[in-house]
Amino acid sequence: MMLKADQRHLYIQVIDHLKNDIESGVFKENEKLPSEFELSRTLGVSRATLREALRVLEEEKVIVRKHGVGTFVNPRPLFTAGIEQLSSVSTTIRDAGMEPGTIFMDVDESLPCDKMMEKFNCTEKETLVTIKRVRTADGDPVVYCIDHVLAKNLPQGAEGLLNDSIFDAIEKSGAIRIVQALAHIEPIGYDNEASSILRCGIDVPLLALLQYHYSEDGEMVLLSKNYFRADKFSFQVVRKRV
Repeated sequence: MMLKADQRHLYIQVIDHLKNDIESGVFKENEKLPSEFELSRTLGVSRATLREALRVLEEEKVIVRKHGVGTFVNPRPLFTAGIEQLSSVSTTIRDAGMEPGTIFMDVDESLPCDKMMEKFNCTEKETLVTIKRVRTADGDPVVYCIDHVLAKNLPQGAEGLLNDSIFDAIEKSGAIRIVQALAHIEPIGYDNEASSILRCGIDVPLLALLQYHYSEDGEMVLLSKNYFRADKFSFQVVRKRV
């Protein structure tokens, strides 16, 4: 197929053409694309033009290039959420039409260190609960969660988290309602603990989301660090001009 009838830059035409081929199923998820020589000949463009198009597609996570192996179609994320929307992992999974679950749980109760006392504005005698869980979607591990919460804000204890989200567990008594969070997101190529638990190879990146959750009174009640499989999750932000 020749692309030169279109007045746009050739590399943009190539990008749109390859995206359409992926959308229509000509190239399927995880499938290896033809060689640069074959693609450039089929599309009627130079290899330099093709390489520029592939560079953009790789930046957009549409494809992934593996050195010495070839270029592959990236699978689409199963879950897409606006990072400005404050919701639990369970809700995100349910919104995608899948069933959330928990297949790993570790609970540790200890006295807070100086750093945690400052963050939670608590005394050295209050008990801090650290909960490590793997959240699943239809049985597949997709998120590794590490949550810190004061024991007094978890009145039912941590055992109920096998079935409930941590938001629900904290808010169950009606005394606290989480209304906002400060979030930091960081791409991570590989993490020894999280990647192993989520059954990721070195070629599957992670997204680490660190969140400080606050109540209506401005009290920080939950500190979470969640590791998301980047091949399963994507986050978006709506930005408005002010």
